[in-house]
Amino acid sequence: MLEGKKIILGVTGSIAAYKSALLLSELKRLKADVWVVMTNAATSFITPLTLQTLSKNKVYLNLFDSAPSFIPEHISLNQGTSLILIAPATANTISKISLGIADNLLSTLVLSSTVPKILAPAMNEAMYLNPIFQENLLRLVKMGYILVDPECGRLACEKEGKGRMGSIERIIEEVKKVSTKQELPLKDRRILITAGPTREPLDTVRYLSNRSSGKMGYALAEEAQRLGGRVTLISGPSSLPPLKEGVKFIKVTTALEMREVVLNEFDPQEIVIFAAAVSDFRSKVVQNGKIRKKELLLRIELVENPDILKELGSRKKEKILVGFAAEDSDDLQRAVVKLEEKNLDFIVFNNISREDTGFESDTNQVKIIRKDKSLKELPLLSKEETSKEIFKEIINLINNK
Repeated sequence: MLEGKKIILGVTGSIAAYKSALLLSELKRLKADVWVVMTNAATSFITPLTLQTLSKNKVYLNLFDSAPSFIPEHISLNQGTSLILIAPATANTISKISLGIADNLLSTLVLSSTVPKILAPAMNEAMYLNPIFQENLLRLVKMGYILVDPECGRLACEKEGKGRMGSIERIIEEVKKVSTKQELPLKDRRILITAGPTREPLDTVRYLSNRSSGKMGYALAEEAQRLGGRVTLISGPSSLPPLKEGVKFIKVTTALEMREVVLNEFDPQEIVIFAAAVSDFRSKVVQNGKIRKKELLLRIELVENPDILKELGSRKKEKILVGFAAEDSDDLQRAVVKLEEKNLDFIVFNNISREDTGFESDTNQVKIIRKDKSLKELPLLSKEETSKEIFKEIINLINNK
């Protein structure tokens, strides 16, 4: 489970620092690749040499290493890291991180990292229960930091109370949980994805449609399954090969069929990604037989199709709902309006006027517009890589709820 995973172990200035050697030994026994970062205060309780010997890696103390390098330590250390574990975590270090203070290597490393973070506080009970500290700690928990609660017992002041660092077993259990979530972060979550175009018949021969291939939606379904989700894919007409076994696949043709099936499947879902390019209009009457060429313009009367995504937005409740905005320019305004009107958690904008990012292409260059209007711009990627980035955004939403 932990084999080969790079874990940064932060050790701060607490009497419990001696336990970091035991924790490090257990992580190494589980075949994790552990890199230790110590605060100056921590070196008063345990030597860097001890932890370096156990980890078989250099122990880091200073923000800028004496050896010349073009990459600062807090950036280079973060590369390839799976999680950051601070054990013991003092009131000073926790409060610094909570307030965004980066005045040593460990706090700078934490603030520049996006990986999961586990805190194992260790301090005197009076410090732990102090309202200021509790406010700082709660702020981090709300941000998604994982807390291994301190235990009750005999403290360094020789009094009984809460403040002893959580047991090695409990800390390792949290590390394993994070590792499992990283491997299958959407395990057993119900995910509904729509893909492809719809076809709106005019007669028995002709139909209205668009150039959507379904590639983006199918790539999203594959990624959702890879992340452990229980995936339902509702697809309009597409020539793409079937997905792997395990994806519930429902094929539809028209917008009305898409709406009916989506609404039938919607309620139990936790995540819904509407990647289908549904036709805006359909013929009011579908001619039985072929409409003659001379009569074609006279016989076709179009009506608007239902706005499926807007309907889903009105009933989404706690679900995560994601939409797409395919536009023929780089103007984001219509996408922002769609984000608001349809009650989306975020919208994926792409400019379909470019050959390498439009319909039927194998690549995409998208911009993710979040509910708060903040923007994440992605480079030109394959649709498979784009789907990974979209799910990273979804996982961040889940972790911050």
